[in-house]
Amino acid sequence: MIADESTATDGDGPTVPGVRNFRDAGGLGALPRGVLYRSGALDGLTPDGAQKLWNLGVRTVIDLRSAPETAARPDALGDSGIRHLHVPVFPEQRWPEEQAELYPLMAEHAGRPAVAAVRALLTAERRAVLIHCASGKDRTGLVVALVQSLLGAAEPEILADFLHSNTALGLTRPGPDVPGHATRPVTAVLLRRALVSVRSHHGTLDDHLRAHGARASELASLRAEFHSPDRR
Repeated sequence: MIADESTATDGDGPTVPGVRNFRDAGGLGALPRGVLYRSGALDGLTPDGAQKLWNLGVRTVIDLRSAPETAARPDALGDSGIRHLHVPVFPEQRWPEEQAELYPLMAEHAGRPAVAAVRALLTAERRAVLIHCASGKDRTGLVVALVQSLLGAAEPEILADFLHSNTALGLTRPGPDVPGHATRPVTAVLLRRALVSVRSHHGTLDDHLRAHGARASELASLRAEFHSPDRR
């Protein structure tokens, strides 16, 4: 079952030259396809890749990386016309080494970027938003899962999208014992631990997002935009 696997079935979808782990995060719950994309860093984005993003409708990029990461490897958006928003999960490049400690902490820090995603989707005028971090699996995976959950996606399909990063990045087994999270596959247990942390600290996802600056009217407007029932 998906809940117990560290990999998920590979799926068809667009590829973007110079970008790893790129895919459409929609088609789950009330979130349609072609509205929210996710990926790894865009520092290797080629001119053809930037044109591909534009052709897919991407007009806003939300970069979840820390300030040192963005300074060392800035997104290569150039003069593409795509807006870059830096909304880091962790402002500095400091976080727990162990994934079991990282995810509950990351759950709290992901609130502000998730609110930024809500607002970007509300102002996108049917244009797409791309969320990314370094590899597109941990920080991106959690922020995207919060948005998917907000729009009524069921846990099994959220987990399937989350776990697909293992396939996309070739992380089908635990990586070598080296510092950093880039070689470590994600698991369903990690995402569940983060979502449980959200509920235990705030009660509901809506309360979590409101604690990080979202207005109730914004959450209601996003659900209305995509005809999603209120499943708080």
